[in-house]
Amino acid sequence: MHIHILGICGTFMGGVAALARESGHRVTGCDANVYPPMSTQLEAMGIELIQGFDAAQADIGADMFVVGNVVTRGKPLMEEILNRGLPYCSGPQWLAEHVLRDRWVLAVAGTHGKTTTSSMLAWILEHAGLAPGFLIGGIPQNFGVSARMPGRPTQDPASLSPFFVIEADEYDTAFFDKRSKFVHYHPRTAILNNLEYDHADIFADLAAIETQFHHLVRTIPANGRIVVNGREESLARVLAQGCWTPVESFGVAGGWQAGPSDDQGHFDVLFDGQRQGRVAWELLGEHNRMNALAAIAAARHVGVTAQTAIEALTHFRNVKRRMEVRGEVNGITVYDDFAHHPTAIATTVAGLRSKVGSARILAVLEPRSNTMKLGTMKDALPQALADADLVFCSAAGLGWHPAEALAPLGERARTFDDFESMLTAILQTARPGDQLLVMSNGGFNGIHQKLLDGLKS
Repeated sequence: MHIHILGICGTFMGGVAALARESGHRVTGCDANVYPPMSTQLEAMGIELIQGFDAAQADIGADMFVVGNVVTRGKPLMEEILNRGLPYCSGPQWLAEHVLRDRWVLAVAGTHGKTTTSSMLAWILEHAGLAPGFLIGGIPQNFGVSARMPGRPTQDPASLSPFFVIEADEYDTAFFDKRSKFVHYHPRTAILNNLEYDHADIFADLAAIETQFHHLVRTIPANGRIVVNGREESLARVLAQGCWTPVESFGVAGGWQAGPSDDQGHFDVLFDGQRQGRVAWELLGEHNRMNALAAIAAARHVGVTAQTAIEALTHFRNVKRRMEVRGEVNGITVYDDFAHHPTAIATTVAGLRSKVGSARILAVLEPRSNTMKLGTMKDALPQALADADLVFCSAAGLGWHPAEALAPLGERARTFDDFESMLTAILQTARPGDQLLVMSNGGFNGIHQKLLDGLKS
């Protein structure tokens, strides 16, 4: 089959392209911005890329046009596809029909931690010899790729693994399918990690997201399992709408719990009050301990013992752009983190604070998610950044100005309308021992390397 992917350079659609190519299909694609590193990765797989959405691509000879959710009505190629009645479907639909069907799908849903928890879960299954396939919205450093098809388990190399781990996003599927992506995946094992208000561009309120989560719950079979964060009232409301699947909780008594962590971040894992083992790793923060509990519980559903899962996590390397150290110059450390929701920002800053103690944290923020651009959660930013010593915030591309929102932080916060002024201010302020924590869900004009280069000079 020849599939042509519209919006191929996004993390999810790029993963779909990789899976399709690995499955033996001919894959081509287009996007508005075809540039490295995604373009380089895709071209290395033998995938031809086209810049833009011109109508002439309708004649490329594709058997199916797979449409990403960045594509809207009015794109010349999409209009041509519709006018000529050419076959098209969404990325999640194609994935469900051609990759996930007849497989044991383990889906990780939640407002925060999907990428990290999916990576933990895939690595646990890999460590256990189960050779899972996966599609993750980041690059797990244990694997070096964001997507792959299932391999051959060590205990049965004559057959392919039935297991597939997927990051289950609640964002909408496509312009013609406004359901959340995850309703297409039909998991047998599902993690409901947490649930807060987000994606203000498509959801009116938290109740609307809870409805989508319940749509996911309705698809999970009675012989499946739901692993749920027992601390989340929103998830309790989701399950109260109806649940036909056994539920296992984490973060609360009677379920999976994490003991106190030591100075190195090591902690005991308990199930129903009984110690299962000790995770010895370098990850920081309560959020990562909760992610680990969820992954351990989900892996147990497919037969991996808690002891094996704990051993795997001891060798787990976090996902790129999750508190990733990009470099150190003259005693100043530069971190890259994907945090963009206020809760994730607060968790990230708190995690770094627990690591560096009294050292100065300079938080560098680019609010660029659709929710942040709308200003829906701007009032939560001061509290989210409270643990930082200084805050540098970009005002570019916003429909509101962060100076007013960050006013409660006083002189600790500075906002900038242009990138170069912000870069200069950070470089002038930084001193040996400082921790520069850059938080953005985009490229942020390559600020990490520019900071490192500037610090050298």
